[in-house]
Amino acid sequence: MAIGSDEAGKGPVLGPMVAAAVRAPPDGIPDEVDDSKRLSPATREEIAETLRARKDVAVGVAIVSTDRIDDPETDMNSLTVDAHAEAIAAVARDGDAVTTDAGDVSESRFARRVREGVAAEPAGPTVDVQAEHGADAEYPIVAAASVVAKVRRDAAIEALDAAYADYGPIGSGYPSDQTTRAFLRDFVAETGELPDCARASWSTSADVLAAAEQSGLSEF
Repeated sequence: MAIGSDEAGKGPVLGPMVAAAVRAPPDGIPDEVDDSKRLSPATREEIAETLRARKDVAVGVAIVSTDRIDDPETDMNSLTVDAHAEAIAAVARDGDAVTTDAGDVSESRFARRVREGVAAEPAGPTVDVQAEHGADAEYPIVAAASVVAKVRRDAAIEALDAAYADYGPIGSGYPSDQTTRAFLRDFVAETGELPDCARASWSTSADVLAAAEQSGLSEF
């Protein structure tokens, strides 16, 4: 059986990273599936629901919290490998063929590390892993995984948006999003610290804290 895996939320300053794996027969992937970035939120949610509803399709998801991301003992490449491995191991069986969107400049290294990570999971199966850059745009089963990961990541952001409603919308969570940056500035200005949902190790977080400190000094 074929498996595809991908992740969402590797670069944002807010919220978790999510990896997903989809195990399915060739006819188990909806025709409209595509790289999640090319689909509307409504279409992504419909595809994810369709995948989960099929008895011949299995879906695995791994969540990497901001605390894990900020841990100085690890790095994003390793966390990405671990997340893919966890999601794949949740659905894989011995002998499955896995195609994954490469989360490393070296496709072969990422494939090897994911394969070893799957085997190291509790009762981890032995699988064959192929990693390619842009696999979510080339392989429907990887695109399906990218959709599942994106939908789960979006749900996490929606929950955070509700949790921090007193400080305004949080935006997409990406550093380039001016709504996200405004949320961080307002939160730090009011509380003197970063929100728990922020990745403190990101330069964006450090910049917001430094700007708040400088502003406080200028008012002194």
